Amino acid sequence: MSKNTMIRGTLLLTGASFISKLIGMLYTIPFESLVGATGGKLYGLAYGPYTIFISLSTVGIPLAVSKFVAKYNSLGDYQTSRRMYTLALKLMFVTGIIAFSLLFFGASILAKIYIPDSAEGITVDDVAMVIRMVSFALLIIPSMSITRGFFQGFQSMGPTAISQVIEQIVRIVFLLVSVYVVINVFDGTITTAVGFATFSAFVGALASLFVLIRYWQKRKIYIDRYIENQTVKPAALSTRALFKELFQYAGPFVFVGLAIPLYQQIDAITFSRTLLGAGFTQLEVDNAFSNINLYGHKLIMIPITLATGMSLSSLPTLTKSFVEQKWPLLYQQIDQSLQVIMLLILPAVVGMSLLSNQIWGAFYGINEEFITFNGEILGWYAPVALFFALFTVTSSILQSINEQRFALYSLGIGLALKALLNVPLMLMFGPIGAVISTWVASVGTVVSNIIRIKRAIAFPLKALIKRTILMIIFVAFMAVTVLLIKLLLSQWIDYMTGRLSSILILIPTVSIGAYVYLWLSYRSTLLERVMGTRVRKLARFF
Repeated sequence: MSKNTMIRGTLLLTGASFISKLIGMLYTIPFESLVGATGGKLYGLAYGPYTIFISLSTVGIPLAVSKFVAKYNSLGDYQTSRRMYTLALKLMFVTGIIAFSLLFFGASILAKIYIPDSAEGITVDDVAMVIRMVSFALLIIPSMSITRGFFQGFQSMGPTAISQVIEQIVRIVFLLVSVYVVINVFDGTITTAVGFATFSAFVGALASLFVLIRYWQKRKIYIDRYIENQTVKPAALSTRALFKELFQYAGPFVFVGLAIPLYQQIDAITFSRTLLGAGFTQLEVDNAFSNINLYGHKLIMIPITLATGMSLSSLPTLTKSFVEQKWPLLYQQIDQSLQVIMLLILPAVVGMSLLSNQIWGAFYGINEEFITFNGEILGWYAPVALFFALFTVTSSILQSINEQRFALYSLGIGLALKALLNVPLMLMFGPIGAVISTWVASVGTVVSNIIRIKRAIAFPLKALIKRTILMIIFVAFMAVTVLLIKLLLSQWIDYMTGRLSSILILIPTVSIGAYVYLWLSYRSTLLERVMGTRVRKLARFF
């Protein structure tokens, strides 16, 4: 594969992923206006188990197929690549049906776990219904993901990128239109509206599948030609041997992607029971849960998406450096991957914490009863973005240095900490206790990953610690600037008067705060050392 093809493919997938997640964040603004906190809680309760079932039904096979196909294509053995795709497609069809059946018929059991007897408003039947509605997507997504992986193995990233964006657009359009029609045209219930909202996952998957089928129809003739002209003898591998190799590629690393959904499931099970028992009202519980599980969570994913994409783009080279035992180069690459995360996400989460009330008001409007309540929770929740991003990158580094199994151990540590601390901390601090337990759990996973990386390859931490301290100093200057500007603007603008007033505070505050941080980073050469010489183009701004 040429360098230009690789760069084009990387840009396609990164761009498609960013656009999809941006759309997936923006839709929450009108969605929250339509269904409120109660609808957000109901939606989050359905999507939590659905996300887990997707991961379990695919068990990392799509990515493994792309690696398998790329390997055998490079050997000229296109028949084996096609054979694996056919077998994996059948496997995913079966696992999709099993996952759908478990989620659909187990919906009532899950709902009883989530909803305590003392809960008001949302009932067990409500939760069971929306879970059943979202479960239909499991019939399509595993097989669809395999086809994406097959195309990627042929170094064709367009089908994945285009189908991903189309899936998200169709899903969100169907979601918003159906919710609006149910509530405002047919005067339906919030539960019915959210049921259609979750069913949008199935509609989006159908649209994506249609795109992939069209690509397959166009490309099949070329793939068949590769097979017909093959001169290499096909690998003499049994079906069992093929699957064994495939699952070795998938490995235990697939469970790392379950970290956030599993943390959210612990909240889903313990949140209502604990807080209702501690004296909080049902409305307060619904607002807090929908914040942590959906609305606020979408906001903190904004900095994660861009920063991890930039950091992870350099990780494929880590494996090559590790295999060739080029230790100085490997250390430099790991340093850069981690420093990109710190450089971009640290100021973002601090700024989000300081401006949490205004950010919530700008995105979801002003509710005088709950604006400070939701803003405070978002302010505490924002730093979790940094720990989630570091966990993702450090786990990928472990995979690159053949220590992927340890990522499972660190995930286990995090889940144990979250499960043990969630209820006691909520009893002490209310809803914020659930956020603090996520802090502790995610920090525990990151620290354990970094310790393992250090021990496995004698990775030196001095440079990382030194530059992180410098970043913290610059963020402190930025924070002071942000607080002063916010205080000054608050003399003339009250963010409580509406969404526009929050935006008017955010625009100058965020712009000037970001400029201060970037100016300090550029003048100190920190920006160039972390991001490379390409940042010299910014000289005219600083």
